[in-house]
Amino acid sequence: MAFVPAPGYHPAYSPIVPYITSIPGGLRPGVTVYIRATIARSCNRFCVEFATGQYDGSDVAFHMNPRYDGLDRTIFNSFKDNEWGEEEKKKGTPFKSGRQFELVFQITKNNYQVIVDGHPYYEYTHHIPMERVAWLRVKGDISLQAVSIMGYDAGLASKGGLVGLTSLLQPMTGQLWYNPHLPFSANIPGGMTPKKTFVIKGFVPSSSKSFSINFKIGSTGDIPVHINPRPSKNVVARNAFLNGVWGAEESEVALNPFKKDEHFDMSIRSGDQRFKVYVNGHHIFSFELRSRNLQQIDTLEIQGDVVIAYVYC
Repeated sequence: MAFVPAPGYHPAYSPIVPYITSIPGGLRPGVTVYIRATIARSCNRFCVEFATGQYDGSDVAFHMNPRYDGLDRTIFNSFKDNEWGEEEKKKGTPFKSGRQFELVFQITKNNYQVIVDGHPYYEYTHHIPMERVAWLRVKGDISLQAVSIMGYDAGLASKGGLVGLTSLLQPMTGQLWYNPHLPFSANIPGGMTPKKTFVIKGFVPSSSKSFSINFKIGSTGDIPVHINPRPSKNVVARNAFLNGVWGAEESEVALNPFKKDEHFDMSIRSGDQRFKVYVNGHHIFSFELRSRNLQQIDTLEIQGDVVIAYVYC
């Protein structure tokens, strides 16, 4: 069963560097770019760029360039009309040789906000109008494990040619929770509806025994969808808690993607009669609903032995 990302979510799994991709619908306030990567042990430099075109020579609205040449530093700049602007510098770099890191760019009306491993790192003012920025470019001495673009205008993206199966899915226009604390609970405004997608990106610690993802009915405490990975037992259990009673547990999967010390990108998609769950671009299981009141599901909960990078819907 092929995985098709919902409109508003543009993931890439272990893409090759240099990685160059369009930003669906173009850049606008509310767009978030998430990058998980590892620095090469012999790294000299790498860069992340938000550009007006995919090729060298096009204008670059934001150029972020960590350098390792004995004077470790990060350079921030823009490139316009074939000329680099005035460099902004930050001494040192949080990106260490041979280490994995998480890099997030949050786009506001005033600037690019850069977050590294959950900590604010830098803010860079717009030097080129956002509406001209349409490409993300990653180059240099790093390997990429994941890149995700979220919060873009799905309507503009479809006008730009991203149509087909995605048009059958609800656009992801809801909230993005970055590095939420656990236990995590969020209201689903208006309740669950068919073809709605939730994305959960996380990491399973080496000490993890169990964690759970629940779609609940807040007024009754019922849990129509209970997803319970148990890394210590290599099990992915599913169940429902209705009228105060747990039902029959399901656990069969062809592939268990929830391994200790590994990351996961999980898309949970609702339907009239079942939920479909994809992890890292692969269909893992479907869960038949045992309660037909889909719209009564109004709460998402996450708890247990897991680290969550973000939740997006």
